[in-house]
Amino acid sequence: MNTKKEIVSLRNVIKNYGHGKVITKALQGIELNILEGDFSVMMGPSGSGKSTLLNIIGGLDKATSGEVNFNGKDFNTLSNKALSIIRRNHIGFVFQNYNLLPVLTAYENAEYVLMLQEIPISQRKEKVMHFFQEMGLEGLEHRFPRELSGGQQQRVAIARAVVSDPLLVLADEITANVDSETAQSLLELMETLNKNNKTTFLFSTHDPAVIKFAKKVIVLKDGKITNEQISSENIEKYTKR
Repeated sequence: MNTKKEIVSLRNVIKNYGHGKVITKALQGIELNILEGDFSVMMGPSGSGKSTLLNIIGGLDKATSGEVNFNGKDFNTLSNKALSIIRRNHIGFVFQNYNLLPVLTAYENAEYVLMLQEIPISQRKEKVMHFFQEMGLEGLEHRFPRELSGGQQQRVAIARAVVSDPLLVLADEITANVDSETAQSLLELMETLNKNNKTTFLFSTHDPAVIKFAKKVIVLKDGKITNEQISSENIEKYTKR
C-alpha cells in the first residue's frame, strides 16, 4: 500500500501570549496532520488563530506547549539557527503583500532562495526559467516589483516559494490583494503545481472562493479546530475579517 509521507504533526499544541493575569489563548490543543500532496485550506474569522498556527508550522514562532513535528524534527528542541535552515531548505512562504525585495528583479527575487542554498548558477537559471514559463512570467524576468501588476508580483512570490522544491508551501491570505479573476488564476496555478509536482500547500484565507480548490478544509474558531463542516449556509461566519 502506498502511504503518504507525514510532513507536519501537531499534538495538543497550545500558544499563549502575554503573562500574569493578561493572557491571550491563541491556540488551544491543536491536533493536525499535513501529508505529502495535501492541498489544505484553513478558514475562520479574524482572531481564530490561523496566522498563529501558520507561524508555528513554519518555524517562525514556537508553541507554548505541545508537540510540533516537521519532517521528523521536533521544532521545540531546535535552535533558531536550525529552524532558519529548515525554513530555507524545506518551507516556502507566500504572503498576501508579496514581500518581494524591491531592489531585485523578478528573476532575482525568485532565484534568491536558490542562492542561499548555494545552488550552481546554471541550475538556478534552469529552475527559475522553468517556473517562469509555467507561470506565464516569461519576458518579465528583468522587471522590478514596482513594474509588475499585483497578480504578476504574486506569481513571482509563488515561483520563489516553489522553485527550491520545498516539502511544504504556506500561503497566507494570498488572494486578499488581487481581483477575483487574478485570484482564480493563481489558485488554478497552485492546483496544477499540486497535481503535477506533488507540491504540498497549506492556505490561510478569508476567501470563500478558495474552498472549492481544497482537498481538506480546516475550520478554526477561538483557537480550536472544529468539526463543523463548511456549507453555503454557514460560510459567512468563517470568512469574517
